Order: sequence, then C-alpha cells, then structure tokens
Amino acid sequence: MKKIVMFLLVLFCQIALAEIKVYDFKDPVLELRYQALTEELRCLVCQNQNIADSHAELAQDLRSKVYEKLMVGETDDQIISYMTNRYGDFVLYRPPLKSKTMILWLAPVLTVLLGGLGFWVVLRRRNQVQEQLTEIDRQHINDLLDRKSE
Repeated sequence: MKKIVMFLLVLFCQIALAEIKVYDFKDPVLELRYQALTEELRCLVCQNQNIADSHAELAQDLRSKVYEKLMVGETDDQIISYMTNRYGDFVLYRPPLKSKTMILWLAPVLTVLLGGLGFWVVLRRRNQVQEQLTEIDRQHINDLLDRKSE
C-alpha cells in the first residue's frame, strides 16, 4: 500500500511541475486574434489537434511565435503566410484550394459519389437476378416448395 501511495505521489508531482505558459495581452482584440489563430493552426506532431489544445513542445513554440508576431503588429494573413511558408499547407486546418490540395477537397465528394454508385449497382444487379428466372424455373421452384410442404 505504501508503494502505491508513493508511486501516485511521484506521478502527481510530475504533473504539477508541468509548465503552462500564459501570455499577457493588453488588448482584448489581440487576445481574440491569438485564440483564433492558434485554433486555426494544426499541431504538426499531434494527431488532429490544433496548437491551442496541444501540449507538444512544437505547439508551444508555435504558440510563442504567434504571440511574438502579434506583439510586433503583424496581421493574421502575415502570420499564416509565415507558418505556411515554413511548414507548408498542412499546418492549416482549412488549406487553400490549390492543385496540390485538390485531393483534400475532392476526396469526401468522390467517396460519397462512388459509394452511391456502388449502392446503385448492387441494387440493380439484385433486381436483374430476380428477373432472369424463366417460367420453367419458376415452375420447378414451385414444385420443389410443394413437395417440401407435403
């Protein structure tokens, strides 16, 4: 029991030592811009997380860079341009429509269309199989069913 308590204490002490950086904004508009930008930028090392929610070291660096650029007066477009020049369009949750990103935008539509086409083909084939029975086949099936019911 003593070992378990010691293990839990050590575990929780490590969590307490985690550093949470808080940025001081004099202007609430800058703070809103910071929040919007950090929610729009993707953490490059995390699985589908923005840099606002990520605890990765790279995300902390990116948040710090966004803060620095806001403090020197750069616009949102300049900050996003800096990030995309450095890390590519993958850093954006909503990448622009370009030839390189066309597959990202078209894949969901194509998936739905191909799924609908596949569903239609399956239904059509199912109906064709039922229609291909000749009158002789139907009579044979009815004879078999009658024998089984006797």
